[in-house]
Amino acid sequence: MATAGIAYLDGQRLARGLLAGIARVAADAEHLNRINVFPVPDGDTGTNLAVMLGSVRAALLRHQERHAGKLLEIVADAALDGARGNSGAILAQFFHGVCDASQDQRLLTTRHFAAAVELGASYAQDALSEPREGTILTVVRDFAAELGQQIAAGGQDFAALLDAGLARAQRSLAATTQQLEALRKAGVVDAGAQGFVDLLQGITDFVRHGSLRTDSENAAPAQGQAHQAQEASFFDAGDNSGHRWCTECLVTGDLDRRRLRGALAGLGSSLVIAGGTRRARIHIHADDPEEVFRAAARFGAVSAKKADDMQAQQVAARSGAGIVAVVTDSAADLPEELLTSMDIHTVPVRIHFGAQSYLDKVSLDTSEFYRLMAESDAHPTTSQPPPGDFRRLYQILASHHAGIVSIHVTGWGSGTFQAAQSAAARAATRTPVLAVDSRNASIGQGLVALRAAELAAAGHSVEEITLALEGIVANTRTWALLGSLEHAVRGGRVPPSKRVIARLLRLEPILATFPDGRIGTAGALLGHRRRIARFARWIAKHAGPPVGQRLAVGHANAPEAAAELLAELQARLPGLEQAFVTEIGTALGVHGGPGTLVVALQRLDT
Repeated sequence: MATAGIAYLDGQRLARGLLAGIARVAADAEHLNRINVFPVPDGDTGTNLAVMLGSVRAALLRHQERHAGKLLEIVADAALDGARGNSGAILAQFFHGVCDASQDQRLLTTRHFAAAVELGASYAQDALSEPREGTILTVVRDFAAELGQQIAAGGQDFAALLDAGLARAQRSLAATTQQLEALRKAGVVDAGAQGFVDLLQGITDFVRHGSLRTDSENAAPAQGQAHQAQEASFFDAGDNSGHRWCTECLVTGDLDRRRLRGALAGLGSSLVIAGGTRRARIHIHADDPEEVFRAAARFGAVSAKKADDMQAQQVAARSGAGIVAVVTDSAADLPEELLTSMDIHTVPVRIHFGAQSYLDKVSLDTSEFYRLMAESDAHPTTSQPPPGDFRRLYQILASHHAGIVSIHVTGWGSGTFQAAQSAAARAATRTPVLAVDSRNASIGQGLVALRAAELAAAGHSVEEITLALEGIVANTRTWALLGSLEHAVRGGRVPPSKRVIARLLRLEPILATFPDGRIGTAGALLGHRRRIARFARWIAKHAGPPVGQRLAVGHANAPEAAAELLAELQARLPGLEQAFVTEIGTALGVHGGPGTLVVALQRLDT
């Protein structure tokens, strides 16, 4: 491609330029995560932009479109589908505006391009309920203004136009440090704005030089823009509204965007609505994701639900340097205070009641799950998180940690471990990511993750923790006494004939996890009298020496029964290292229903 006198861009040139810009953003993602302090210092802006632009990249590689307007329609749709986070949603809306201004243009002249960017900037501004100066919005608007000035002065060469626009965007980016107090205190530029400038830099380099340059030297921010965060103030710098969940979903229907915005505005902060009148991506920081999903469902079909724990991300960014991060899925059951204090990150499993879907322990807590289980005609089912959920969390954590160990519900009967493995293989992080099959479920899986987190806190490496996990998994055992066989029969796990036999013989089956990860029957109680005491006696016979072990008791909406079981076990197993009670979620609760009791023992002295 020539380096001067470029009068137009067709779909092919445009696609190649965008691919160059996307490569530059992806290469700079970890830096963007590290300088992310506004609106919340949760360290994920680079990952969010990389995920969104990765969706655009995949669409560009699938389609060879020479018509510039049609190519931009492909870009806008892919950006909306892949949009994540505040900056990702804003940039998706920018692309939507550029697309709307260009749909009929087979070739983009400099004048058409400048007008399209101006509309994109306007769309991006309108997407936010509370736009702020000193963010990506400011830099996009200044870039658009510079293009307009160049066109007014007669500019007809794309190379010169983009050079001027990029220089203006770089000056605007540098100024963001003084425009927001959070950025000034941290000594950084706005991370989303830096990502936009990275995109422009890659596109401009390609138009000027015709090369895809993706090495780390070329991907570094331009001089004067790579502000380094001061650790003393960085993590206190964000404009944190206090809302916990970065909540997102896609709404499809005949949308009234004004009414949709009105319905969502009071549910949180940082509201962004990207898209058009048929499809819209919602982004909001909220305390109750399910309330957001319900409100959105009044306007159309809701899909692609996501809720990221920003508080956990802030803790990870604050304390992760040199430490291995531990990830699990929501099938693991541990008290909330342990998950928080040990910095264990959780990816939610999906729960389905008929056509209605929820994010486990995020948009549906355990008490509500058991209430729905009792009231709903539809038996609940679960499905593993998509690999993208794992991959995105891995990429965020990799920016702040020495490595990641990801521990999951038994691969026997669940695809969650395989999804995590796939994500780990494709995470493309500079730190190691290893997925581990706990060969356990519920509180047994939780204890495996807890032990890994203790080793991480003690400074062990990914390799050391992974090696230790072989013994930890082997020395963690789980048993369950179901609340009822009805739910297991409805879910297809137990044949109706076995329920009939159990009723006739007055048997209460005891389920267990086996060394190969299977979950099956390990014994039974005869009769229902004093079932808790007899269950405790059965466990004690199979527990081995209590010294050097810790005990966890879980319950499905049965706290009194769990307290009684704990007391019985402590009386029979003196000398335990630790013992606690927690609620159990879907991993075993979906099969046993309310009243299910779970016991896990883990030997610590091996």
